[in-house]
Amino acid sequence: MRFVVIAITCLLLSACSQITPPQGPLAGLDKRSGYFDVYVDEDKNTVLALLPEADEDGVSLRMIHTARLTAGLGSNPVGLDRGWGNGGQILVFRKIGDQMVLEIENMTYRASAEGPLESRAVRESFARSFLASTKIMSNDGGHLVDLTAFLTSDILNLVQYLDDREQGRFKLASDRTLIDTKNVFAFPDNIEIDVFLTLSSSDPGPEVSTTAANGRDVTLIQHHSFVRLPEEGYTPLGSDPRVGVIERIHYDYSADLSAPIETRLARRYRLEKNDAGETIKPIVFYIDSGAPEPIRSALVEGGQWWADAFEAAGFPDGYRVEVLPEDAHPLDVRYNVVQWVHRQTRGWSYGGGVSDPRTGEMLKGHVNLGSLRVRQDRMIFEGLSGTAKTDTGDLDDPVQLALQRIRQLSAHEIGHSLGFAHNFAASTYGKGSVMDYPAPDIRMINGELDFSNVYGVGIGEWDKFAATWLYADLSEDERTELLRTSQSEGLVFVADRDGRRLGSAHPLGNIWDNGKDPVAALEEAMDVRKLALETFGRDRILEGQPISDLNKVIVPIYLFHRYQTAAAAKIIGGMDFNYGLNGDGQPAASILPADRQRRSLSVVLTTIEPDALDLPDEVLNLLTPNIRSYVAADSGRELFKKTAYPAFDTISAADTAVDLTFDALLHPQRLARLVEFHRRDPSQLSLEEMLSTIQTKVFEPVRSERLRAISNTVQTRYAYALMDAIQTEGSGAITSKLTAALDDLSSRLARLRTEHARWLSAEIDAFQQGASSRAMTVKPANPLPPGGPIGMGVYETCWHCEDN
Repeated sequence: MRFVVIAITCLLLSACSQITPPQGPLAGLDKRSGYFDVYVDEDKNTVLALLPEADEDGVSLRMIHTARLTAGLGSNPVGLDRGWGNGGQILVFRKIGDQMVLEIENMTYRASAEGPLESRAVRESFARSFLASTKIMSNDGGHLVDLTAFLTSDILNLVQYLDDREQGRFKLASDRTLIDTKNVFAFPDNIEIDVFLTLSSSDPGPEVSTTAANGRDVTLIQHHSFVRLPEEGYTPLGSDPRVGVIERIHYDYSADLSAPIETRLARRYRLEKNDAGETIKPIVFYIDSGAPEPIRSALVEGGQWWADAFEAAGFPDGYRVEVLPEDAHPLDVRYNVVQWVHRQTRGWSYGGGVSDPRTGEMLKGHVNLGSLRVRQDRMIFEGLSGTAKTDTGDLDDPVQLALQRIRQLSAHEIGHSLGFAHNFAASTYGKGSVMDYPAPDIRMINGELDFSNVYGVGIGEWDKFAATWLYADLSEDERTELLRTSQSEGLVFVADRDGRRLGSAHPLGNIWDNGKDPVAALEEAMDVRKLALETFGRDRILEGQPISDLNKVIVPIYLFHRYQTAAAAKIIGGMDFNYGLNGDGQPAASILPADRQRRSLSVVLTTIEPDALDLPDEVLNLLTPNIRSYVAADSGRELFKKTAYPAFDTISAADTAVDLTFDALLHPQRLARLVEFHRRDPSQLSLEEMLSTIQTKVFEPVRSERLRAISNTVQTRYAYALMDAIQTEGSGAITSKLTAALDDLSSRLARLRTEHARWLSAEIDAFQQGASSRAMTVKPANPLPPGGPIGMGVYETCWHCEDN
């Protein structure tokens, strides 16, 4: 028997030794099984996919595809951050002949009707997009295709993106664009793939040349997610303009003739309960484990605030925050991630993610938090009161105050991913929402700065209402009643467009402001600014820091009033309105009372007083120049321009600050409203009255020769502001009033007979003589440095609105 077993074994071994190894395209490849099977060839750097058999329409698979950057550029002005990308598209693998075409469906225009011909009529009326095609290698057991060319293509259109931002003409370097075969993952419902994507230019722009390792070749990591379509059962929710939710918009051409074709769906996660009342799949946000302590803990704490909102919505176990496991890929669609992002200079944080384009169902939340803004916040607090408390752990420790802000920021950006838009009115009813932009709420008490209530803790009443409206299991009638209750309780909502714009009219919609009365808040801000500047000194930086760093600190303190000035200016030509629906009982719009507008104008004009714009010699003598850095694209972007180098140029800084005020007062939309409102009601503040009041202010006598140069600068900037408004304004009625004001200004200057008056009169004459040919004689002020605590624009831009 033993001999027989040995003989059989030998025969089997002999037969096995003669079996031919697998042949064909899959031979020797690393199979990774998941939503669909992928085969990785590490030697040839290719990825093959085995797709299901196509149906009668040629469709093999229909899925959601999204692309983002695992590794980014590191430039705030350009963007292309780590984690940046798109929000998801419907991708179809369609068999046409011997080719597999990768097609993006056009989900903007569609038909909800069941009739196939009606749906086809819409489908054929609007273009779809074929992204790529690849030859089918085999039809044995499915369709085998090579995905390599698609994966390594510029799917995010980065070449054009860099060109649009004036960073040079780049080309995709195919020899240095490779799949990261170690980061090809297959899971039951998603496939995740990283690709090294190299863009090259012989003449790169300054942002690229100072952030890329060699200044010319930009190697980013492009990430692809192929995601199974969500299972049936999700109920789309129509949005409501009164609630402030982020929307997915499409046009339904099969809608009833009496109904609008524009369909707005609220973007939200699917939350369901089992029979025991437990949330089936809670929303979990993961904080980047690459964020250092104590920031990481602050991000967890702030993000966890939303648990109270979900409890109010009936899901006490429906939301939580954890730290991202170290082995998890942050772009894996299975994880909602708050990612800690570094850039060369500070800038925006933003929240979004991936959603189903068909329904608005959120699949993955993704938040990008810039790492430098928390340092800017700390610097602002040190600039206000000094560094003596830094790292003490006290309540007024600048580090602790900055951590308060990072908690609020975590909640704010996660809020966007949860589906909530900005509410820029919430700061007018306490700290009503984390979805507002909070200015540090610093008050003057007994001649000292009070830091006891700088930022809110926890979500606000608006957030609880919005979360209940969006996520609670409510009927349409119950949602309507919830809205009525919120309105009766004074929970006002002002959207991004009407809160962010400098020329907007809503008196409660502002960014980086405080309080119900923006005019009183401006007076408070000017008092805080005055004390901070009077006491400004070496103690505003840490021991051992270069004295020149005070140039960085002085900017947000000197411009401490910038956003509150814009807020107060919105009272002038202001109008109270809402986003009502017909029949909901909300009042019609109303013009703000004239006396309130006049008071606002009076307070706003205090920001151009020479006394407020001057700095003590003790401060000026500390503002010595730094050694320029050639590492950053613009190392002076955070500073006032030193036109009197090496001295600090107070006149130039004052010119910049005054320009800020006149930009707000003479905004074209504000001018038009003043004319329109005075036409309706002669008791209203007129454009002529405003211009006359400004002129009286700019010619107020000064108390010393020291202030005369600043006063002259104020007069000059006002003249240029009028010229610029005349060139910008298209309405004859408004232009005539601006021209009359400029004529009056010129006449007043002629009576002064000073050297400055003669020069400025000549500037006005030159402008008027060249007006017919539109000759540009207006001299702009030095640009306003980026704002506090974030931003690159004058009054910031918006990541999801058109007012950029």
